[in-house]
Amino acid sequence: MTTPKRRLPVMADVAKEAGVSHQTVSRVLNDHPNVRSDTRARVEEAITRLGYRRNLVARALVTKRSRTLGVVSFDTTLYGPASTIYGIEQAARTAGYFVSIVSLKSIDQAGVRDAIDYLAEQGVDGVVVVAPQRSATRALMNLPPGLPAVAVEGTHNADVSVVCIDQIEGARLATRHLLQQGHETVWHVSGPADWLETEGRIEGWRSALVEAGRPVPEPLAGDWSARAGYEAGKSLAAMDGVTAVFTANDQMALGVLRALSEMGVRVPDQISVVGFDDIPESEFFSPPLTTVRQDFDVVGRHCIEVLLRQIDVGVAAYERLVVRPSFVVRSSTAPVR
Repeated sequence: MTTPKRRLPVMADVAKEAGVSHQTVSRVLNDHPNVRSDTRARVEEAITRLGYRRNLVARALVTKRSRTLGVVSFDTTLYGPASTIYGIEQAARTAGYFVSIVSLKSIDQAGVRDAIDYLAEQGVDGVVVVAPQRSATRALMNLPPGLPAVAVEGTHNADVSVVCIDQIEGARLATRHLLQQGHETVWHVSGPADWLETEGRIEGWRSALVEAGRPVPEPLAGDWSARAGYEAGKSLAAMDGVTAVFTANDQMALGVLRALSEMGVRVPDQISVVGFDDIPESEFFSPPLTTVRQDFDVVGRHCIEVLLRQIDVGVAAYERLVVRPSFVVRSSTAPVR
């Protein structure tokens, strides 16, 4: 004999259990201020005893909001995108929203647009697109009408709000630090082409050298990986006159440090090395890495704040918020000898 399934409690059951009206339960669930504290406590206890769960679909039909935000990203194994998504998710949860994430294998215009269309069809209240590449920002030029949206990193060419870290300033901080240590110039291991961070960090590095009247070496191209940094490090160790290197991220800096060590080059006695990101492991590199720190929690909080402002007014609006990076000095840099 099959045991009949227990009926899920509804709002009327909570009202009966707590000895209040249906409207009072609704006010408690929606955090309405005009509810006495003892009444609120009684309703919350009834909710717990019965195991009541609100029907989000029904709520969305009434409020016209799903309390869900969409996030489009890719390759979350990379420290920057993964940390950005975590910051966005934490900020959304604090604001009372759930997050639905679509992770793409690669960023291209068609993929980003399909992901945004999918999230819009799911009824999300707004969308955050982690758009570190130009190919992603192009997809933001034709968003569904009226859909609140924010791009992380994106450019000002698209008609969409942007929250970004000042990559140019971060690279300037790194380069100026090395010049202040007495180095004649600074070599650079860059990120991959088409990345906005790559462009910004090259621009900041180059402008700092030009402003100081120093030679500008040709950048060594990398791909964010420690392997790319390792190969670049071997090339740098074989060159004459290299005393300072700014790598576009900490993972490549790790590879540079390994290659220099294998080639018998002492860091920082012979070559100083600076990274970018301040990943949790960077202070445990050998030697501990001087690097540029990006505050992804602030980026996530700003993304949600910008998005909620658009949702509250009911129209998409353009804002651009730039988060300033900070600089962390450790043992991988020293005055030139």
